[in-house]
Amino acid sequence: MNLYDANHCPVNQFADSECISLEHGDGAGLTRQLIHQQIRSKFANPILDRLGDAASLPTVTGPLAMTTDSFVVSPLFFPGGDIGSLAITGTLNDLAVAGAQPLWVSLALIIEEGLPLREFERVMESIRQVTQQAGIMIVAGDTKVVPRGVTDKLFITTTALGTPLAGLGSDPRSIQPGDRILVTGSIAQHGMAIMAARDSLGIQADIRSDCGLLLPAVQALHAAQIPIRAMRDATRGGVAAVLHEWAAQAGVTLTIDHGQVPLNDATRGMCELLGLDPLMVANEGTMVVVVPDGWEAAALAALRDVPISRKATVIGQAHPRDIAPVTVIRSLGRDIPLDEPAGAGLPRIC
Repeated sequence: MNLYDANHCPVNQFADSECISLEHGDGAGLTRQLIHQQIRSKFANPILDRLGDAASLPTVTGPLAMTTDSFVVSPLFFPGGDIGSLAITGTLNDLAVAGAQPLWVSLALIIEEGLPLREFERVMESIRQVTQQAGIMIVAGDTKVVPRGVTDKLFITTTALGTPLAGLGSDPRSIQPGDRILVTGSIAQHGMAIMAARDSLGIQADIRSDCGLLLPAVQALHAAQIPIRAMRDATRGGVAAVLHEWAAQAGVTLTIDHGQVPLNDATRGMCELLGLDPLMVANEGTMVVVVPDGWEAAALAALRDVPISRKATVIGQAHPRDIAPVTVIRSLGRDIPLDEPAGAGLPRIC
């Protein structure tokens, strides 16, 4: 039976409904049933359980860090993750690379009429697992159901609050000639995993998304007292987009050695097949870090002690500004400009 078919999603069927109907979003009985059975039951905590119009949060002394993000990935499920794990991981990673310890998250869901309840429950369980792993609470949220065709199955918006880790600063404008550029893991896995999961392409590839929490890697750098010039998760636009942004802010040229960039064989092969530069493909559990010259060995030691960044590698360094803001040393040993990503080569990857 195709659960994503109008013939199998009767609007007036309550407890026996196998998929989301418009009545799940009308604020009445079926809405309460969806929230209590599929959402609240997985994220129960004293703040959320009040079910108020706003979360009443404990007082925090000192500054707060805040980030917000939306997720529209297609397909919802892919090797290494799904839209639920991606939403929480991506949001918490934004806080982590800003040098902040996450505390609370809000979760807003836009659901298309007809989404199978078993798929929705699978996403909620994935979110529960990631929040438990991260040790944070979902404290507020919202659920909307829209008619079939208005959206694509499920969109998620998250907002997270955290507290800055003392002494862990990051400002790309501080990058200086001689600074070393590190990447914490194999690149391009998320973007290629999403592409391989899209049935229309018909690609068979053993590639899993690198979707994962970067906070342990950031905490390791903090504990080792590594001075950080800049730190960013290389999501849309990949490593290349991060380097171009930093080069513009710091007024330097950033040069990387293509042969030093970690890249697994399956990902390399798929990028070659599709004519994509892996440096421009999205990651969801890999970050780029710049440290002062002489600190790279200590940084690598700290990062490699954590599973998420076990493959951390030095891939380049900063130089006085030249004609090109970002350059790459390719296989023939020539230093050539690396273009800034233009357009959406891989739409809806997060």
